[in-house]
Amino acid sequence: MTKRSIDAFLSANACMKTLPATRLSQRELQLRHLLLDVSDYVNRVGGPKQPVVIRWAGGWVRDKMLGIESHDVDVAVNEMTGVKFAQLMREYCITDLAIQKHSIKPDDIGNLHQVARNPDKSKHLETAMLRIFGLEIDIVNLRKETYSENSRNPTVEFGTPEEDALRRDATINALFYNIHTGELEDFVGGLHDLEGKLIRTPLDPLETFKDDPLRVLRLVRFASHLNFAIDKTAREVMAHAQVLKSLQLKISRERVGTELEKMLKGNGPRPALELVDKLNLYSSIFTLSAPHDSLRPDTSRWHVAYNCLESLLQDRKPGSLGSLLILSDDAAYVAWNLAAMVPWMAVKRLPTESKKAQALPPVTIAAREGYKASKKLTDIITACHRNFQEILNFKTAVCGKEPVRHARDTLGMAIRRWDSSGGAWTLQVLNALLVEATHIMAEWPADGETARERFIHGWQRFLDQVIELDVYDAPAVKRLLDGHSLAHAFGLGPGKWMGKALDMALEWQFRNPHETNPAGAISEIRRRRSELDIDS
Repeated sequence: MTKRSIDAFLSANACMKTLPATRLSQRELQLRHLLLDVSDYVNRVGGPKQPVVIRWAGGWVRDKMLGIESHDVDVAVNEMTGVKFAQLMREYCITDLAIQKHSIKPDDIGNLHQVARNPDKSKHLETAMLRIFGLEIDIVNLRKETYSENSRNPTVEFGTPEEDALRRDATINALFYNIHTGELEDFVGGLHDLEGKLIRTPLDPLETFKDDPLRVLRLVRFASHLNFAIDKTAREVMAHAQVLKSLQLKISRERVGTELEKMLKGNGPRPALELVDKLNLYSSIFTLSAPHDSLRPDTSRWHVAYNCLESLLQDRKPGSLGSLLILSDDAAYVAWNLAAMVPWMAVKRLPTESKKAQALPPVTIAAREGYKASKKLTDIITACHRNFQEILNFKTAVCGKEPVRHARDTLGMAIRRWDSSGGAWTLQVLNALLVEATHIMAEWPADGETARERFIHGWQRFLDQVIELDVYDAPAVKRLLDGHSLAHAFGLGPGKWMGKALDMALEWQFRNPHETNPAGAISEIRRRRSELDIDS
């Protein structure tokens, strides 16, 4: 966009609106009054060429207008860097005048932290961070950014409020609150878009996304979090070939992972995944590195998985699948990660993958390389892949009324094994449920209420059998017989035999849940001694 067209755009969109002081919380009012005095102090001692003007920016303004409480305030200043301003602010805050006038207590002003410039993590300026009156404050200077074709990192300079607004990802994030005038400053039509519940880029969306492709994911996150629509013009270019290529190759996977985590921990994880699906962004997020970066899993039925998970989470009645499989907010976050990775669960092996038993499955590699999933996540994803078939076999056996449905020791030992291999056996069962749903159902729940109910009923029967056999808490069962007692009973030292013998003892324990004396377990091991590869 040329300088002339930018000026015309600003002229057409700029508006000011007074924000009543009554809209500010007591802490925000206290912060505003302090910053007004800080600006006077900086003007006296800091030597700025122009008077310092302080604005609160971005997410705080957006949330304030939407009636959402926020404890994070982004502060934008002119004439000096955020770090210099923060240093002068701390100078003022330790004066007797400031302490008395603003009732500053020893713990009201936290330590100053400087976050260094790091373009790979979208930190284009050094940022000052500190806690004031219980609010988290980030301070930077107003800036403008210029991108070149050869670099994903912009040239950053001091800018005007208008220029700062234009560089932002969405108009609703480009609003300012001028603490001196008490006015909301809107240079790009953000207030109108807030009213219309619309996510729109300040400048041409294709150029906006090409400059920084991560903005595609940020818009998805804001749309799902706020239940806003994404502007049609932006939607049409979010999956543009250049944008997708840049998102996959130019943006660090850590930044992708950060955005995904915010989506899945927010209040709209299902709408976020649905947007990723409908905008054809899946393979740019959940991707492999070279030489397998062109491999694409089948996502044609992915929607069944995330819609199924949403319905399970909505039904948390005691004894329901949702209540039995997803036990906490942390578990819900892992569950959404598993739903996201369902398409990859069907990929058994990469073309050049090692056939070793312990080789990581493709789904784990896609999570690790695609969005830098944590080790905790990759461990459970790996366990889900490796234990999927066994879990499905148990569920099928229970539904088919095979003898295993009454075998407390077999099911109890399996649950312990699943849990020990990656943690949270309940989430591994959830994964098997979601994967099977995508295999046998084309829609959720549009295949028909009967089909959906029949599918859920099968998994409910499996969990009900787990409860009936009292092995739901099998991983927490305490052994009656430990290795030391076992070695003493047989007069043998430690060896390979011991692990198998301890499992025999635990199987006996599951068959005899009311026994408290390990003598019966020892007798069981003696009876099966020939299976242990020890001298008689």
